[in-house]
Order: sequence, then structure tokens, then C-alpha cells
Amino acid sequence: MNKLQQFTAAQVTHTLPDLKPGMRVRVSEKIKEKDKERKQAFTGIIIAIKHGKSAGAAFTVRAIVDGVGVEKVYPFNCPSLMGVEILGTSEVRRAKLYFLRKLSKKKSREKIGTTA
Repeated sequence: MNKLQQFTAAQVTHTLPDLKPGMRVRVSEKIKEKDKERKQAFTGIIIAIKHGKSAGAAFTVRAIVDGVGVEKVYPFNCPSLMGVEILGTSEVRRAKLYFLRKLSKKKSREKIGTTA
């Protein structure tokens, strides 16, 4: 291993569960507002995981909030990330579930068939 690979391997500090596309998750993160900190949860479906397990790895969570599709990208090594709770899994046949963007909430649940 060269020095760059050794450095990036040392930077990987995430202790998150093994995440896969199609999982329904609740992501808890610390939100800082002025001098207060609070915990906020975001519940949705993982539609993509980028860069595997490297130091720059990230996962994208999609949810429909008040009729509007919302996607958040969370780096695995983000210090504001408090934890990820797996709510359910589903069998998917794609690595990237970008087709869910075009579907309604009900149709997306039918399409990927989430199970608890």
C-alpha cells in the first residue's frame, strides 16, 4: 500500500450498519442552531450508495415530505451523523434506484415491495 492508501484507510471511522439500496432507514443527525443543538430524524429509502467503503463514501436517502420528494446525501464519515436505524429491507435488482424519482409514494412502495 502506498502512503495515500494508508492515509485514506486511517480516515475511515464510520460505525454504521451494513447499508444497501432499497432499505428503509431512519437517519438521526445533530442540527446546530445558534448555540443550541438538537437531534433530528429523517426517514426514507436508500436509493444509492457511492464510493463503497472508502473515506469519501456517501449514501442517498429519499422520502416524500408533504407531497414533495426530498433527497439527502449523507457521508459515512459525517461528524453530525448520530446513527442509522434500519426499519425494513426489500429485494431490489438495481444498485441505483433512481427510477423511484418518477413514481408516487404509493407506486414506489408497490414497485420495491418493502417488508419489515
